[in-house]
Amino acid sequence: MVWRWFHEWGSPRFFYARSGRLIPIFAALTLCLLSIGLVWGLLYAPADYQQGHSYRIMYVHVPAAILAQSSYAMMAMAAVVSLIWRLKIADAAMQTAAPIGAWVTALALVTGALWGKPMWGTYWVWDARLTSTLILLFLFAGVLAIRQASGPGQSAGRAAAVLAVVGLINLPIIKFSVDWWFTLHQPSSFSITEKPAMPIEMWAPLLVMVIGTYSWFFLVWLMRLRLEIVRREAKADWVQRSFQDEL
Repeated sequence: MVWRWFHEWGSPRFFYARSGRLIPIFAALTLCLLSIGLVWGLLYAPADYQQGHSYRIMYVHVPAAILAQSSYAMMAMAAVVSLIWRLKIADAAMQTAAPIGAWVTALALVTGALWGKPMWGTYWVWDARLTSTLILLFLFAGVLAIRQASGPGQSAGRAAAVLAVVGLINLPIIKFSVDWWFTLHQPSSFSITEKPAMPIEMWAPLLVMVIGTYSWFFLVWLMRLRLEIVRREAKADWVQRSFQDEL
């Protein structure tokens, strides 16, 4: 049963047909959750007793930082599938996830710098968490550069996939950097395995923002992936029939 599901969703034709049904769901969730989370966090959550209102950037920074790592892990998983089973859909998934992950990582770095200025007195320090997150951005950029510079051939996909898999070693460094080294960066503000240190009035809108950010990622990724599938399979009969039916 699992292998049948795996091979069905590994088919570009099957994936394209079924994934279209998910887009309206993710679009509605994204609009609803991000609207609620931003208004709740930026306007109604109480001020922090130490940081005042400057901590509110957390409602953008923390979801972006979490999604940056998760999107890289998903891209690397697609790379593993592409290397082992040579599924075309996996290579397309890796290629389309990389630019989204790169932009999210850049957002995490920028918002972190804006948050760091009032807290540390500077926008940037070569802190273990910040440096490893910058390396994550370079890894995303490296995957994109290899994939685009080497052309559409299979060798380009394999080279990019190898880099994506090797880069996985950076994720535990980001996660545990605040525990392994002395660092200015505060411990994680959000965890699904531990009781939040923040009051629920601050923690609840952050949870809504995290879920909404994930929904946004899957919405954009599915739209990009569907376009990539059409581009790659443009000469296939099922693509031409699909567009004829829509017309």
